[in-house]
Amino acid sequence: MNYEDLVKKYTALGIKTPTKKMIKTEEQIEGIRQAGIINTKVLDYVAAHIHAGMSTEEIDQLVAKKTKELGGICAPLNYEGFPKSVCTSINDAVCHGIPDPHTILKNGDIINVDCTTIYQGYYADASRMFMIGEVDPIAKRLVEVSKECLDLAVKNLKPFSRLRDIGYIIEEHAKANGFSVVHEIGGHGVGIEFHEDPFIYHYGKKNTGMVLFPGMVFTIEPMITEGSREVFLDASNNWTIYTDDGGWSSQFEYTVLITETGVQILAH
Repeated sequence: MNYEDLVKKYTALGIKTPTKKMIKTEEQIEGIRQAGIINTKVLDYVAAHIHAGMSTEEIDQLVAKKTKELGGICAPLNYEGFPKSVCTSINDAVCHGIPDPHTILKNGDIINVDCTTIYQGYYADASRMFMIGEVDPIAKRLVEVSKECLDLAVKNLKPFSRLRDIGYIIEEHAKANGFSVVHEIGGHGVGIEFHEDPFIYHYGKKNTGMVLFPGMVFTIEPMITEGSREVFLDASNNWTIYTDDGGWSSQFEYTVLITETGVQILAH
């Protein structure tokens, strides 16, 4: 069934459908896939070098160096004024932490490194958590559960499933383990631009929201918190978001492709 017929079918059922722009061509998918390969290699490089005693500025330099070496461009640099090549969010920082020469990783820290690569005009986006040395058991479990939330959501993705199923699965698993999900920030379409439609909710009611068509490419990046899901924006830089109660926060992110038969992870 072609795109137009699918739209007619689901519109008749009262279900929202993706716009044509949200469906990537084979050529675009291949471009995003290549960007994803580079992005994953960069995160692998960070994983091999991250350690207590290094600054987040050093992580930024690692990412910038490796991305350039592999033929890519760091998408965050100068994006809407963001001053660095990667986001580094430590402990109670939920996302968009800015690398800094004075911020030094220490034993017990948990850190999210969020990397987005442009390659030949195509974008891929992923992030990982790293635990530095001996980590508090609650923080360790939070990191584990945040990864489980993402993997469960991806495992259940399939063509013609519903958008809000993603968030339903994530929030159910987080809550079952005593944790919360940040509602204000979500995943997004990606590939031709850094951020595209649709917005990917990490909470929601089962079997609601837009139907997912093959060819859609987007990120899933749940932010799971130790305590309250409430967050605030750091007014000193207008980028970094922190937990309101100072509790731990953890996030993993993949770029995924909806295929005719299931899902593929393009960056992790």
